[in-house]
Amino acid sequence: MLKIGSYNIQKAIGVDARRRPERTLKVIRELDCDILALQEADKRFGPRESTLDPESILAETDYRPVPFATRDRSLGWHGNAILVRNSIGIVDHRRIDLPTLEPRGAVAADLDVGGEKIRVAAMHLSLVGHFRKKQITSLMHQLHEHLDYLPTVLIGDLNEWRDTAGSIKLFEQHYEVTTPGKSFPSPLPVGSLDRIITSPEFTVEKAGVHKSKTARVASDHLPVWAHLTLEPAGHLAARQD
Repeated sequence: MLKIGSYNIQKAIGVDARRRPERTLKVIRELDCDILALQEADKRFGPRESTLDPESILAETDYRPVPFATRDRSLGWHGNAILVRNSIGIVDHRRIDLPTLEPRGAVAADLDVGGEKIRVAAMHLSLVGHFRKKQITSLMHQLHEHLDYLPTVLIGDLNEWRDTAGSIKLFEQHYEVTTPGKSFPSPLPVGSLDRIITSPEFTVEKAGVHKSKTARVASDHLPVWAHLTLEPAGHLAARQD
């Protein structure tokens, strides 16, 4: 069983308009995921400094960040970061450019989880539907045309309100889309913007939204999570057949 999650931390600024990274770290510890994608982990301008101190992550949690950052004070790429438990091996990682009028990107990491290799891609998509579709099309092309196949989980803030939207359907040729629940805005959620998307080797056993008292204040998004099981060795041969 693998617990995977996604959390838009809004640069550690809560709905009380206070930037409190220690509060964000508390929510991360509460989630207790094996792999956690973060969105808005870095500030958008200047040196794009991370709002979470990498040293604090290492010292105060059982996680380490996948090294996507291109700047000394950043945690991720266009605000996207992935934290993995110390017991999980980082085999490879890459930054993915996405088409848009505003700075957007995705990140992907190949991981060794108990001897099984999987790929996790994390994204934060555009507010504009036309560009969301272009970004998903580009992401799918880059994952499936340029890389060797691995069982894959896509996670993040899709900025899409409807499960029936055309942008969501673009995933369905390769993946199953899971909407864990309403996650935005955190004090009284009405939108399901955050999703977990899995290739056929994974089974989603359970999914949900983390609704602790701290999480309702720490960001404008609530974190989402899913328990996954993975078909053991032999899945690649089955996929190729």
